[in-house]
Amino acid sequence: MTGQRSDARRNYTHILAVAEAEVATQGAQASLEQIARIAGVGSATVRRHFPTRKALLEAVFKQRVHDLCDRARTLCGEPDSRSALVEWLRELLAYSLAARGLADVLSYQPLQDEATQDSCAPAIGAAGALLLRKAIDDRTVRADITIDDLLVLIIGIALATENFTDPATPADRAFRLAVAGIGVNGT
Repeated sequence: MTGQRSDARRNYTHILAVAEAEVATQGAQASLEQIARIAGVGSATVRRHFPTRKALLEAVFKQRVHDLCDRARTLCGEPDSRSALVEWLRELLAYSLAARGLADVLSYQPLQDEATQDSCAPAIGAAGALLLRKAIDDRTVRADITIDDLLVLIIGIALATENFTDPATPADRAFRLAVAGIGVNGT
């Protein structure tokens, strides 16, 4: 956004605010045309700022993903590395359920030229890998577990439960069952 005219920056900010509200209610399938209508701009303006649905969703979730990454770095200092990892995964799941569409963004298989360190999936993966590595080194989590394994579990749970009337209850049960399987000797 650096170097943009002030009206372009205002448009970007306004479109992003509208998109956040639409994604919160409609999920990842929020209509780009509806976002443009509510924002009072043309579809071309939305697409100029966000050329793909993925680009729009990445922008919507950028700050909260940044916060989750910061949280992972903070939890790396905890003495109980397994509990720290589980706590972070639980927070990621809770946010994925609250922020409809985040699981969709994380589940995209990014093309090599699209994947940047600023995008959601690689940032979440790198943050979680720090916690996982510490737990593996402490021998509190099985050594054959990868961050991709854990993210598939979280994304799968979020996607499977996000349209339930109360997604938190079945998501928490599935999460507890999954966590039981990541410990050393399955504990």
